[in-house]
Amino acid sequence: MRTGKSYKLSEFLIWTRRNIYWQLLLGIIPTTLYQLFHFSWLAIPWTVVAMLGSATAFIIGFKNQETYNRTWEARKIWGATISASRSWAIMCRDHLDNKEKIQELIYRQLAWLTALRYQLRSPRDWENAGKPYNREFKKYYSVPEETVPLKQELEKYISPKEIKDIIPTNNPATQLLGIQGSTLKKLHNDGSIDEFNFLGMHTVLREFSDHQGKNERIKNFPYPRQYATISTLFVKLFCILLPFGMLEDFDQLNDKVDGFLYGNMVWLVIPFSMLISWVFTSLEQVGEGTENPFEGSANDVPLSQMSRAVEIDIRQLLGETVLPPPLLPKNSIVL
Repeated sequence: MRTGKSYKLSEFLIWTRRNIYWQLLLGIIPTTLYQLFHFSWLAIPWTVVAMLGSATAFIIGFKNQETYNRTWEARKIWGATISASRSWAIMCRDHLDNKEKIQELIYRQLAWLTALRYQLRSPRDWENAGKPYNREFKKYYSVPEETVPLKQELEKYISPKEIKDIIPTNNPATQLLGIQGSTLKKLHNDGSIDEFNFLGMHTVLREFSDHQGKNERIKNFPYPRQYATISTLFVKLFCILLPFGMLEDFDQLNDKVDGFLYGNMVWLVIPFSMLISWVFTSLEQVGEGTENPFEGSANDVPLSQMSRAVEIDIRQLLGETVLPPPLLPKNSIVL
């Protein structure tokens, strides 16, 4: 997540510079052929390009709106997950008299948050974090789940036996919820929790399961590939045809100038076609960057930062004074 007011122009240009290179080449080739080799037949009617541009703008706008909605929904779901974890800690503290069991249940909840965020950061085939411009941009920030192994993180919260049991499974977070349920049942059976509080805490466990399912839905179901494909196809087709549609219009500008510019106005097709194409490809790339809000890109939901914040709150509820430090932004980016 970006915490600063905006990206610097230099950062944005670096991120999109590969598009600029091929857009420059697309402008140079037809302009050179038209101006120096008199291939006047290369000029195509501007109406054709304009109609394609309108369709492209529509599909890009649709994609960006939908991908933004995915990111915002993911932020709301993770926020609800964090809030429920805070409620769980308060319930454990207030409904139990055994400090050891209070800490066990709360720390296992922190382990569940940890396992879940690691699962959400695991890569999928359709994600874009591995593309060259995204890999390159990672020098500006770090992804905690990619720097510290899950096992090492879980050692802070649960026993080695539990770690050994859950690590090999397909879904460690679900296993931890199962262990919480079993522990809760034992506490109810031995009278440590009365019936009313047991039912309330079990309801919160079901809520955790629901939140996990909602997070996994965002993670495991991509932005529909047909829309992503057609958006990229339209943008590339528009950028290819754009300079051809501008040739004749810029050539006609020669009638309105004199001096050095006379006869050379068509060369302006290169910078202007590149500028317009850059706008379209940048919008496309921004939409692509918000398709998968858990993939580890600079604009992702800050899973680790939010989890660390709630961990500090919860451990203070337990009266602890030795606390982990908050996760701070690196180059105004925090995950």
